[in-house]
Amino acid sequence: MLRASPFSFFIKSLGRRVTVLTLLPVTVFLATAGFLGFLSAKEVMLAEWREGAIARLQRAAHHINMRLNRPMEWIEMFHTTSGERGSPLIQEWIIKQLGKLEGVEEVQVDWSVSPETENETRGPGRMWSRGQGHAGMGGDESRRFNKGRISEVTAPRYDAQKGKETVSLLSELKDESGKVLGHLTVSIRFDYLMQDIISLGWWQSDTACLVDSDGNYLAHTAPFMTGRSRLGESGNDLELQILKEMKLNPFGTVLGPGHPPDEVAGFYRIELAPWSIVLIAPGEKILGPIIRYRAYYLAAAAACIFMVIVLVRFDTLRIIRSVIAISRAAEKVSRGDYGPPLEVKSADEIGELTKSFNAMVEGLRERDFIANTFGRYMDQGIASELLKRPEASRLGGEKRQVAILMSDIRGFTPLSERLSPEKIINFLNRYFSNIISVVHRHRGIIVDFFGDSILVFFDPFEGPLKPAVQKALQCATEMREGMKMFNKDMMAEDLPELQMGIGVHAGEVVVGNIGSETRAKYGIVGSPVNITQRIQALAGPGEIVISETVYLLTKHEIVITRQFSEVLKGINAEMTMYVLE
Repeated sequence: MLRASPFSFFIKSLGRRVTVLTLLPVTVFLATAGFLGFLSAKEVMLAEWREGAIARLQRAAHHINMRLNRPMEWIEMFHTTSGERGSPLIQEWIIKQLGKLEGVEEVQVDWSVSPETENETRGPGRMWSRGQGHAGMGGDESRRFNKGRISEVTAPRYDAQKGKETVSLLSELKDESGKVLGHLTVSIRFDYLMQDIISLGWWQSDTACLVDSDGNYLAHTAPFMTGRSRLGESGNDLELQILKEMKLNPFGTVLGPGHPPDEVAGFYRIELAPWSIVLIAPGEKILGPIIRYRAYYLAAAAACIFMVIVLVRFDTLRIIRSVIAISRAAEKVSRGDYGPPLEVKSADEIGELTKSFNAMVEGLRERDFIANTFGRYMDQGIASELLKRPEASRLGGEKRQVAILMSDIRGFTPLSERLSPEKIINFLNRYFSNIISVVHRHRGIIVDFFGDSILVFFDPFEGPLKPAVQKALQCATEMREGMKMFNKDMMAEDLPELQMGIGVHAGEVVVGNIGSETRAKYGIVGSPVNITQRIQALAGPGEIVISETVYLLTKHEIVITRQFSEVLKGINAEMTMYVLE
């Protein structure tokens, strides 16, 4: 038993079901391929942007480091002069050189504790400053220190006197015990430090900023950052994530929310200052190609799906039309209207189905023709042979020599008066089932049933009559022998034993379709039919009586127990009859 597809319960239409079952895997494949391709391309493009962003930020940090590195090298040189002979002169020379460096705005040395009050409270101290093109410090006023280090790089501060932003490099000068003796301060113009970065194209076009370790803005390019003092001040998730990553890593990238992300960012910590350069870019700018790819892919996928729908619908409509045509033709066949054969429009399975349907209808038409023309009790092999003959398909017939057999149950009338109608019908059905199978085996053609009698003829067609007569005699003998087994069954049911009388004759009759256009039967008419009936009436229980015509054709092949002459009704002269052994 075939199980119906689950889809057939929800989608009744074959066309829709085929469309859905075709589109479903196609759509899943396209969606999966598109999704995986989008993710792969997105990761590739983001990786490329990360590498590019880190490289740009690293280059920018390198520019700032290079500009900070020159004054820091002179400051480190200043630190190494402590304790050397002539150190005040060397220190003064170094300070002068510092003051001459590009971008250096001012150099200050501040001794926090004077020599006279070294163990007392600190005083205001002395300061040597670079004035208009010179810097100096008195030799008597120098203080020997043991070591020094750069302690701080300050954030940019606006100098009102100079009208510029400066960054200070603060250096602590300590004695052997680590006590701070003074400070060296070198002020550098902030625009000098930013000079190389500002000239970079991405700094001018992208959203970028320079922040300290706490995220405070030192410089920025974005208008939306104006009026804000700190990164993440507005609660932006991306900026807060940048601050978090800056505390953990010296450089990196951060993706904002969304798929693809609305914004992406990169940061890089400057080695010589507690600052980081941050670059923020819109996701659509970085992932523009992949976003366009997604749009193009969706459009192409939609076009592909539309084309699949068109092709599937075009082909399924052809299939559906063929199925509908077969279905309607089947409905007509169920009403007995076979109609013309269906047109075979394709060489595929539907075409094969149409051919099979036409063959089935042709078989049904032939079967009905056999049933209507030859009756239900003709052997199919004989019926097929008769169909090849022209007279089988039209009313009327032709004269032919045939052998005729008729049998009748002796004593059936008294028996039928004792039995109920149901038992009588059951008895006759069982009896005729045996008789019909015997007739078919010997290629006999049953003309009709008359109560408990049966009329059969054996047609030689264009051949000689003798073989047909022989088949009739063989059939009669087997029918008589079959009654023995039938009687055993009858006696088991407490029914009396019965015998049949059989008459066999041969002669010229009219063979063909007898009746009308609406109802016809293949049979025989003529005087030999009546003679056969009268011969059968002369047969005793269990006897087979044959006419002289039959005897003369088969006398060397049969054994006769007796013969007698009789004047039959409708026949003027006596006829000799023979009883088979």
